[in-house]
Amino acid sequence: MCEVGTRPPLAAERGEPPGGAAAAAERCRDMGEQPIFTTRAHVFQIDPSTKKNWVPASKQAVTVSYFYDSTRNSYRIISVDGAKVIINSTITPNMTFTKTSQKFGQWADSRANTVFGLGFPSEQQLTKFAEKFQEVKEAAKLARDRSQEKIETSSNHSQTSFAAKMKREMQETPSVRLCVVLQESGRETPSSTRASSVNGTDDEKASHGGPAEAHLKSENDKLKIALAQSSSNVKKWETELQSLRESNARLSTALQESAASIEHWKKQFSACKEENDQLRGKIEELEEQCNEINKEKERNAQLSRRLQELETELQDKELELEELRKQGEIIPELMSECESVSEQLQAAEKKNKDLEEKVRTLRTEVEESKHRQTNLKTELKNFLDVLDGKIDELHDFRQGLSKLGVDN
Repeated sequence: MCEVGTRPPLAAERGEPPGGAAAAAERCRDMGEQPIFTTRAHVFQIDPSTKKNWVPASKQAVTVSYFYDSTRNSYRIISVDGAKVIINSTITPNMTFTKTSQKFGQWADSRANTVFGLGFPSEQQLTKFAEKFQEVKEAAKLARDRSQEKIETSSNHSQTSFAAKMKREMQETPSVRLCVVLQESGRETPSSTRASSVNGTDDEKASHGGPAEAHLKSENDKLKIALAQSSSNVKKWETELQSLRESNARLSTALQESAASIEHWKKQFSACKEENDQLRGKIEELEEQCNEINKEKERNAQLSRRLQELETELQDKELELEELRKQGEIIPELMSECESVSEQLQAAEKKNKDLEEKVRTLRTEVEESKHRQTNLKTELKNFLDVLDGKIDELHDFRQGLSKLGVDN
């Protein structure tokens, strides 16, 4: 049963199979509670030993829902991780939801004696949750005021009806005057004193006797019961008021400790941020120095390569110079050889001219021979044509002779 201010029993404790957040919501819905707002967030609880550090209550983001109980006119925040209930907080008008960062908020639950924290994926979801918390808080305050007004109205109505009735009977029997005086003057009188007063009236009534006395006795018994209930209600209200005061004191202490821890962490965060900025500046300076060193190394490597290339070129030039010197020594010999070669070249040119003239004469002879061959081929072709004609005639003549021989 989802009662206000108590943790609903787990599925394993009831002997039921675990159903997760959906099953828990369905059970609360069956008991008269309806979800009015749902979101997802990481759930944390304050460390009970240090009251400063946050302890994760869920390994991942879970569903966090507002539930409204129409039968009790109350609101709760419920979150279930698998089969484990990690948040079961009844919202009261004294609660306050505090945003500690752009995505994190917290509130203290005096009945659970802890502080819950929620980490949201975005600032918009945190804002919506905080607005819903304020709205539900105002609704809870309004419901509490209405219930108190009803209680006070009913109490005043019952006390007024009792006083009027006792005044009417006081005019008939003086034995109940003491009860009326007690009711009008001291409604906070302890129950033992009231009981003794009523007993005194019973003794007086016993001396008179009769049906009127029996009626008065029954009315006095009713009055005793009403006074006892009133005193017990007063004690309950005093106890609840004391518990609320103690919870408010614990809540204020927890909030003060939380604020102190927040300030401490803010100081540490600012110090770490300054140190981080200094380290970043040093790292940037070292990176610039490293870049300059790397550039110098590249320049030195380029210069060393250029120097090696120049050295190799110098060696090649020296070798070429030595070869030129050697060639300079043999230049006279080369000149004499060149003169002899030029003479030989002149003689070869003369021979070449003679050979060209012979080639031209041979070409003319070849052309003439080709012309002769062409003429011979033409004459031979004409002769062959004539010979073919003669052969055809001879063949025709032979066929004619053979026909004549056959006829004879």
